[in-house]
Amino acid sequence: MLILIAMIGYAVFGPTGLYAWGDYRQSLETKQAELDRLKREEARLANRNDLVDPRHADPDMVDELVRKELNVGDPGEVIIPRDAMREGGEQSAE
Repeated sequence: MLILIAMIGYAVFGPTGLYAWGDYRQSLETKQAELDRLKREEARLANRNDLVDPRHADPDMVDELVRKELNVGDPGEVIIPRDAMREGGEQSAE
């Protein structure tokens, strides 16, 4: 009889018991949300990678990266950094 009570107690309160299932479900939902976020980030990065692929690079993306990395612009252009826009009180479109 004592063994039966111990087995039932372990089945309910043990590390894989009924009470643990709620924690597992919550952990699974948290991990699934993180996985979804990471998949979206991976898709965004893959798209950006495709845009700068040397075999078929998007000219606008290449132009943007060159301007950003080398801090250059065409003569007569006025460049307003995003950080300066935020400090000035304007909202960015990110």
